[in-house]
This record gives sequence, structure tokens and C-alpha cells, in this order.
Amino acid sequence: MLDIFVIGGGINGVSIARDAVGRGFTVGLAEMNDLASGTSSAATKLIHGGLRYLEHYEFRLVHEALAEREVLWATAPHIIWPLRFVLPHQKGMRPAVVLRTGLAMYDYMGGRKLLPPTKTLDLTKDEAGKPLKPGHKLGFEYSDCWVNDARFVVLNARDAGDRGAEIHVRTKVTAARREEGAWTIELDGEAGKTRVRAKMLINAAGPWVDEVINGVMGKNGKHNVRLVQGSHIVVKKLYEHDRCYFFQNGDGRIFFAIPYEDDFTLIGTTDRDFHDDPRNVKISEEETSYLLAAANEYFADTITRDDIVWTYSGVRPLYDDGASAAQEATRDYVLKLEGDSSTGAVLNIFGGKLTTSRRLAEAALEKIEAILGQRGAAWTKTSTLPGGDFGVKSFDAEVRRLAKDYSALPPSLLRRLMRLYGTKARVILGTAQTIADLGRSFGSDLYSREVDYLVTQEWARTAQDVLWRRTKQGLRTSAEDVAQLEAYLATSTS
Repeated sequence: MLDIFVIGGGINGVSIARDAVGRGFTVGLAEMNDLASGTSSAATKLIHGGLRYLEHYEFRLVHEALAEREVLWATAPHIIWPLRFVLPHQKGMRPAVVLRTGLAMYDYMGGRKLLPPTKTLDLTKDEAGKPLKPGHKLGFEYSDCWVNDARFVVLNARDAGDRGAEIHVRTKVTAARREEGAWTIELDGEAGKTRVRAKMLINAAGPWVDEVINGVMGKNGKHNVRLVQGSHIVVKKLYEHDRCYFFQNGDGRIFFAIPYEDDFTLIGTTDRDFHDDPRNVKISEEETSYLLAAANEYFADTITRDDIVWTYSGVRPLYDDGASAAQEATRDYVLKLEGDSSTGAVLNIFGGKLTTSRRLAEAALEKIEAILGQRGAAWTKTSTLPGGDFGVKSFDAEVRRLAKDYSALPPSLLRRLMRLYGTKARVILGTAQTIADLGRSFGSDLYSREVDYLVTQEWARTAQDVLWRRTKQGLRTSAEDVAQLEAYLATSTS
């Protein structure tokens, strides 16, 4: 019998599984699709405090999130790194003094040691003003961090698996019932129909958390989640510098423009209530028009639909706090514990975000330990994720070391592998000395040696898993290459 069983392979589920198994609990986890296939791969991909949350007085959330930026950066410096954000002052919107005061609070609350502080910009002289329409004179520049969101999830799952957790992908929990003081959990997945027993159940199903409560667990009528859709567009590169923009929109919302995958710019996000099946979420025409119009209020060069190369959309499972507008609903997480050690306890997870996932897991472990007893001490704050075992300022040095050891391979390929896998890039490359040693090509610089690693070590099963969640090579891969990759995967995963 397992100690705990986690339903859901998004960032909350894998973070709890990793923390728990690292403390000595026996852990199982089931994800009905691919890891990070829902909300966790549809974020704006930031490790940030949430500057706009200060307006909604979410001070605890902002403080906790700000404090996590440098912790997570040290945990995974290959997939998390600092960014500088430019916030132009726009006449008729929030006054400059309000922006500066908010940013001063942001700096003060953050426990910042390595990230540079806020500074004021003259946009008539700074290069950050060049892509913008004339008239933007004053701006502020502050720090937050970037994260490769889907890889963040996969690496947490990989570390949990390496420590002994049982990770089941494409495995649906069809029923969970209390029997003799524990849970009997029925699974239907890659291994067929199976059954496991666990002392405690963790419901981290994200947008489907209520569905698990009402369907899988058979408690009809429970409603705890407010689903809020957030959509993004990726367009051709809009400017040459490496800074991001934090823009105010006329409706009071904010949105970002962020350099993305070297050749593109990411623009988002939207905030609107979602009432459909989360499996069917996709960007709407209205959201596309909204993001284009918002960006065109700021950028000098007009952005059209023809510039869009990719879109993605996700559903945030926010705790339903009764807020009147989607953008005002709390982004804080809520943990609800039911039952006890004699009846079989369940912990339902609501809300949360990438930035606070490690702290959410620690909070969940406090509740788990209240039921199952304490095992090992908290440990994740000073740990590293797979491939992240180098200093936060040593990424370029690690790339140079890799280039020295694999001098016959293209520098751009080595840098990409280092960004995705960190020191594990050496496991993928092995004894390769030439491009031919990397195996079959699937377009761009994706080769079968990398694909094989993703299948055997990171639970990739389909071209979608490889091209859009484990890597972003889908931005540069032809339909023919995708078909060949699907055929290859069908053979290698059968």
C-alpha cells in the first residue's frame, strides 16, 4: 500500500509527489494525458511575484512568490533565468507615482539578492523606446524570471521518479473509494486496467478537480473552482533587444510582450471566464483581436494576423472566491483536507501557479504529515532539478564547456540542448562526435538520439509531447517532419 496517491500531472501534482517521496513517503501519481498537457504548459511562462496582484491586496501571495524567484532560479538555472521588464507609463492610465510606488514595494517585499533593482528609463533615449510608438517618454524597468513551464513540470516528475515515485502517464483514475480506512484507486492506462491502494489521496487535477470530486469520488454537487481562460499569441520577432514589456491596457488589464525562442515574441495573456470543457479550450477570435489591438496601441509597427505563427490557450483552475471579474479572482492557492487517518483522507488542491508550486507542495506536506505522521524534513529549497546542478551565473560557462567537448557539433544545437536539459545534455550526446552520430533527423536540429531520451527518460509518447512540451521545435518543424516523427514514435513506444 502506498502512503499517498496523486491525481494530476501538472505542476502542483508533480511538486507534491517530489517533495513527499523525498521525505520518505511512498508515492504514486497518475496523469490522464501527458505531463503538463493542461494549464501548466499554457502559462505566460514567468516566475514572478505578480505585480498587478498588489492592486488586489494579495500581499501574502506576492511576498511568497517574490521570495521564490531566486530559490527556483537556483533550482533549475537551465530552464529558469532572469528577465528585465520595461513598464512604459501611458497617459490616462495608472499615474507614474503609483507605478513607481508599486515597484518599490515589489523590490522591498522580494528578498532580492541577485536580481537587479527597479530603475527609471528615459524612453526617448533608451533602446527599449525604439519599438514603441512616439510619445512614450517615461518607463520603469524591473526584474522577474522566465521559466520553461512544461519542462519545469517534467523535471519535477523526473526527480520524483528518480527518488522512487511511481509516475503513470496517459493513465486515468476512473474511481476512488474509501475501503477499510484507506483508498482503493482504479486506473485505466498504458498498463491496462489496474488497482492500487493508498492511505491518502491528493486531488491535484487542476481544471478537473471538481470533476474528480463529483465523478471519481462520487460526491455530487461540489463546486469549488472558477475556470478562467488565458490565451497567448506568438508572432514574428518584434524587436532586437532582450528585454520584455509589461503593458497596461485601456480596460485596466495588463499584458506582456516577451522575447521567445530566439526568433519570436510572445504576447499575452487574456482573462475571461470559461464555461466549456477544459479539454476543448482554444483561443477565440475575440481574444486574438483583443491581443492584437492591445499590442498595436504600443508598438510602432502594426501587428496583423499574418504575423501570428502559433497560439495557445489554457484554463486556470482558480478557487471560486466570488470575485466579480475574472482578472480579480484570487491567484492564491487553497488546500482543503477531508477525512482522517482512520477513514482515508483526501487533500483537494485549488488554484496555485508555477512560481509558488514548491511552497504549495510544502504546505500540502504539512497537511499530509498531520494525517500520516512526519517523515523527513523539508528539503526542496536547497535542491536542484535534473540538469540544474551548476551555478545560477554559470550557464554560459557550461555551454562553453559543452562546446569544447563536442567541438564538431553546431554551437546553436549545443546551446539549445543546454537550455532544455542542462548537464543532462551530456547524457543525450554521449559519445557523439558528428551530426551523423545523433541519428535520424526530424527537421531543424532535432535528432533521434534526443527523441529516444525523451521517450525513455521523460515519458514522451507523441510528436505533440516532443515538439510542443519537451521542446518547442514545433515552431520550426514541417508537416512532413511531424509525420515522420509520429511514425518513429509509434515504433519506439509500442
